[in-house]
Amino acid sequence: MRLLALIVILLIFIVLLIVVAINQMQEAGIRVKDFTSFIKANENLDNLYKFAKRYDDMSPQEQVIYLAEAEKMFEAFDRIPETVWEDEHDKYAKVLDTYKNIRVMRWNEEQEYKLSTKVKKSVPKELKKEET
Repeated sequence: MRLLALIVILLIFIVLLIVVAINQMQEAGIRVKDFTSFIKANENLDNLYKFAKRYDDMSPQEQVIYLAEAEKMFEAFDRIPETVWEDEHDKYAKVLDTYKNIRVMRWNEEQEYKLSTKVKKSVPKELKKEET
């Protein structure tokens, strides 16, 4: 009987701790759903950080995947106050810098491609006369 009473007391204590934790998150302006996505994004940050260290060696497909995953991670981190994840700020900054570098590099490649397809390859008049 004492064991059952102890188990009930422990369960009540655990439920109270969970309620208090949820209440504190809500007071800080954090929704539980946002917090769980932040936890997943924090795990993803470690993987992206490893990729960021070697972004020069990424293939175009890896770059696209990196950009998509980084955007998801940024969205999750944006919903959480920075004071919660300030310990991870250096990793976040490295991932963000790599994200920006890849975006700029891909934008430059896209602009170069657009310019190269718009430029008409004309033959000078002197060469046209010589050909005939």
